[in-house]
Order: sequence, then structure tokens, then C-alpha cells
Amino acid sequence: MKQKEALEILKMGHNVYLTGAAGSGKTYLLNEYINFLKENDVSVAVTASTGIASTHLGGMTIHSWAGIGINDDLNEWEMDSLLQKSHLAKRFQNTKVLIIDEVSMLHHYRLDLIDKVCRAFRQKDFPFGGMQVILSGDFFQLPPISKNNEGFCFINKANVWNDMDLKVCYLDEQYRQDCDTLTNILNNIRQDNAGENVLAPLRLRYKKQINSEIVPTKLYTHNADIDIINNQQLDLIEGSLKIFEMHTKGNRKLVETLKKSCLAQEELRLKKGAVVMFLKNNPIKKYVNGTLGKVIDFSAGGLPIVKTYDGRIIEVEEESWVIDEDGKIKAELKQIPLRLAWAITIHKSQGMSLDCAEIDLSKSFVEGMGYVALSRVKKIEGLRLMGLNDIALRINKEVSELDKKLLLFSEKAVDELSSFSENEVKKIQETFLDLVSPTKEEKQESLSTYEKTKLLIDEKNSLQEIADKREVTKETIVGHIEKLLESGEKIDIDYIKKGFEKNRLEKILKAFKKTKDKKLTPVKEILGDDFGFDEIRVARLFLE
Repeated sequence: MKQKEALEILKMGHNVYLTGAAGSGKTYLLNEYINFLKENDVSVAVTASTGIASTHLGGMTIHSWAGIGINDDLNEWEMDSLLQKSHLAKRFQNTKVLIIDEVSMLHHYRLDLIDKVCRAFRQKDFPFGGMQVILSGDFFQLPPISKNNEGFCFINKANVWNDMDLKVCYLDEQYRQDCDTLTNILNNIRQDNAGENVLAPLRLRYKKQINSEIVPTKLYTHNADIDIINNQQLDLIEGSLKIFEMHTKGNRKLVETLKKSCLAQEELRLKKGAVVMFLKNNPIKKYVNGTLGKVIDFSAGGLPIVKTYDGRIIEVEEESWVIDEDGKIKAELKQIPLRLAWAITIHKSQGMSLDCAEIDLSKSFVEGMGYVALSRVKKIEGLRLMGLNDIALRINKEVSELDKKLLLFSEKAVDELSSFSENEVKKIQETFLDLVSPTKEEKQESLSTYEKTKLLIDEKNSLQEIADKREVTKETIVGHIEKLLESGEKIDIDYIKKGFEKNRLEKILKAFKKTKDKKLTPVKEILGDDFGFDEIRVARLFLE
């Protein structure tokens, strides 16, 4: 299935299982749909099975969002206690769409528990209380950590799985690997066909030196030696040490959750010459989660200056990771978005795209580990393989059989979509939007919050300053300004233009004129990856 087809199905309001091989664009598609929902004022909860995965979409863990914590189930007393929490009640009632990413790492019984909690809060006996639910993941990725030797139990074993009337969207395009050899290796592993056809090209990469200026990231199966390796390498570099401390605020328990889930370190130790990896996506500065580089200097203000391996020079500023609820920040940590990158675990590499890597699979301990590690690399020339064991390239038989069924279901979904005319599809999508868009009453309830924002605008506070003072996200403040302008409120926001880098605002406004529309996506397509949706949305405020 193509991304465009999957997006149309999502917009129709179906419950969806979104899957596909590593690099097929699942996260990109989810972000497209999230932006579509936000453009239409639809409340969407963005979650993931792990904290690491949740940072890729700017969300929070599903366990935290649903209020279930580490519980596997809730008895009657525990459920009643949960239902008394007003902030959760408001969250569940307001949410129209629930996204859960990296569901391969979510236990089946936890999906049933989340369903149980959703039904209870929303008081509707439908799967997840009637919300649209998008489950995204790839069962060829690492499975949930097993308890009591229960084996592979993915979410398809959940009781609610068969009740959801899921449409399967199996993406079949490849956006990460630009090498046929590596793509063939990965496809053969997925098809449980990892014989000589896979081993032969991998042998050619056995302890092979990588012809690149890039220092390859070492991927290991176990966590024990990772910090030791990185610190040893840093200690070998002569020169002064710079230490960057993490800053946090908000609910103590949520802050601890962020610390555990985020790859950023409480104390980041750097020297000139250190090999580092970026931990966030920043389209304006053109780095993504997984971009590699080397610290070449420190600015006058003490910030690290990194030269990426494609030759770009970036002064790295502090970034923030947040847990927010209805636009209000509940916990936040700030740190330089770098970590030492001589070595990381395969587990923590999930979701990353690496230019080159030195991979040791000689101690693989679970099926799928080899596939995850190899799929992190963009091309075969960027791989240095240090070892394999018998389990490294194995795929679980049950997963293999399930994958064949998912492909058939996806083909059926494409056939169903093609049976509708373009107008019929649009009509279904419009009907869904009518169902999930906020009511007049819901909009009126929040008018007072717009007035609070207006007072800070009148004081000429920057968008970030307003967000900090209101304890909400910057994106929420932009939404407030949009509503104020729509209502005919006279506000002076010209000073906000100073926040744009040279000529960027003009380029965005020209793109809007070219599309003759106010939608963000067509403008993003014209401008490309150099411009992010958030920046384009701010620029849209200045359309005549």
C-alpha cells in the first residue's frame, strides 16, 4: 500500500493497524495525519509503547497517558480509584483519536487493559470507548520483554484486536535504504529466507573497514559495556572537558518517566573531537534523530559546534522533551540533544537511521534482533559486521505467518478504497470530521484561555515566552492566535516576525500564494524538508 492510500483510509475514520518494513515511512505518515487532525481542531492523543519511541512523535507513553502505569490489570477497587481522577476523565472525554506507536513492544494484555480503561472513562461499550485508534508498528521488530517465559505474545493476541474492525495499511515503499543489496537482505530475512543469499553479502562486510570519514556507531546486543566504551573513547581525547547539566521542571514522577524514556543524559560530557549523535528532529537546523557528527569546537557561549558527516556545521542549542496534557506542560526536561555515539544498544537504536554502523550480533538473544540492527543502516557500504550467532537472523514462525495474513488484509483495504469514487471518499472523510470536531459549547468553554494569551501578546512576549508563562506548548499558543484572528479580534502580532531567520517568512508566504490555499501540507511539499510544519503554521498567521 502506498502512503497516500493509507492517509486516505486514516482520514475516513477507520481503526487502523499501520505497518511495513523498517524505513517504509510509518512515522512520517503518522505525523502527516497528526497535522491533518490538528489543522481541523481534532483532539489527538499521541502515544507509544516506550518512552524512546514516544519522543519520535513528540508524545508520551501509552501507560502514562492511560494512567495504568506498570499495572498488568486493575481490580474493581483500583479501577474505581482511577475513575476518580478528574484530569484523566477530561483527557479521555476530549480525545477523539488515539495513536499508539511501536505496538510490537506492547503486551497483548496491556492493550486489553487500555481498552478497558477507555470504555470505563467514556462510558461507551465500544472498543476504546468509540475513539478512532491507530496502532502502528512492525512485528518483525523487537517484541515485548517476556515474563515467565510466555514467548512471543504480540497485540494480535489481545481480546480487543478482533473487535476493532481494523483496516490493515501495510506500507510497501522504501524510504530509508538506498541500496538494493541491503533491501534484498532485509526482505529475505522478513520472508524467513535467510540462507546463503543473505549470508554471502554479509560475509563481504565481515570486519570490513568502512570507506568514510564517519566514525561508525557500534551497535551491541547488551547494555553492560556501552557506557564503558563511550567513556573510554572520550577519555582518550586530550583537551578540556565540557559538562552540560539537564534542567527539569514539573511533576516529579513524570519528570522521572521522561528521564528514563529519553536518550538525553542528565550529565552530558563532551570534548572537542567527540563522536556524537543527535537525539531530536529539527528540520530548521537540518538534523534528525540519529544524525552523526563530531564536536569540532565550542561557541563563545559554550555551546557545542558539531560537524555532521555530510559536512554541515551546526551550533547545537538546548532542546526540550515534554509531557503535556491538553496543551499544558506537566513535565519538561531540557538538555543539549546529543549523546556520545561510539556505541549504543540495538534496543535503543530502534527508530534511528544511521549512515554507518559496526554491528556485533554474536550475542543475539531474541529472534528479530539481527533484522532490527541491520535495518538501522542506510546502505550496505555503511555496515561493518563483527559477528553473528545462530539466532541473529531468525524470524519467529508465528510472526512470519501473521505477516502473510496482514499483507492480504492490506490488499483488501486497497481494493475497498478503490471501489469508492473520489467524491465518495471525501464525503466519508467530511462526515468523520463532523463527528470528531469540537462542538460550539466546547469552543466557548475555552474562550477565556484565548483572552489570557491575548494579554501576553499585547505585552509583546515571544511565542516561547507566552508558552512558558501559560505552561502550555508553543503550538497551543499559535492555535490561540489563530482563533483570536478568526473571531475578528484586533491583535498586533507583527513583532513575532522577528523570530524568523532571514527570508524564511517571505519564502513561506510565497508558497502559500502559489497554492492559493491555507492548508499546511501543500506548502510543505513546495518548500521541502528545510521547513517544518510548526514554522509554516506560524507564518500562516501573516497571510492577508
